[in-house]
Amino acid sequence: MKHRRPRNQKQEEIQMKNQTAQKIAMTGLMAALSYVVFTFLQIKIPLPGGDATSIHLGNAVCVLGALLLGGFYGGIGGAIGMTIGDLLDPVYVVYAPKTFLLKLCIGLITGLIAHKIGKITLENEHKKVVFWTCAAAVGGLLFNVIFDPIVGYLYKLVILGKPAAELTLAWNVASTSINAVTSTIVSVAVYLALRPSLKKAGLFFTFGEK
Repeated sequence: MKHRRPRNQKQEEIQMKNQTAQKIAMTGLMAALSYVVFTFLQIKIPLPGGDATSIHLGNAVCVLGALLLGGFYGGIGGAIGMTIGDLLDPVYVVYAPKTFLLKLCIGLITGLIAHKIGKITLENEHKKVVFWTCAAAVGGLLFNVIFDPIVGYLYKLVILGKPAAELTLAWNVASTSINAVTSTIVSVAVYLALRPSLKKAGLFFTFGEK
């Protein structure tokens, strides 16, 4: 004789499946958004040796995705979109693996601070939400400011050789820092603006327990 699962348990399973489907759909949306923002709204700066760096808001999409969907889904969305952007650009194509790894890490770190430590989706006090949202964005993007130039330097050292790697390092540090500041401001502002509307629409995902 088969044991029937409690009705509440069935409802929870259905709700979890629906949420997963919504997260996957929104991850695809974030991937598309990060691709468009990175590819068409960037300011590309040519560098010696046929290389380039750029000012862009692609990282803001990684952070926003992590705040809305959690670190994994948000990071994957941003990483996929920007990696596709690299793969379709002859200048950046060699950096696609580096881009995927670093952008995924931005999402994971942002999600860790926002949802595991700050628990922003369970918090109702506005000041705390703002604080932890800012802290999460800064944490994820500070990682990128430190590791993007370092990993980029080592990557170029192997591909382009030491002279070209050293020439582009200072430019990469400068552009990554500018991107971090602008992406922090944009991602935090957009998240705080979207939060009330997503709650009303039933598209606000919660993470963890109080």
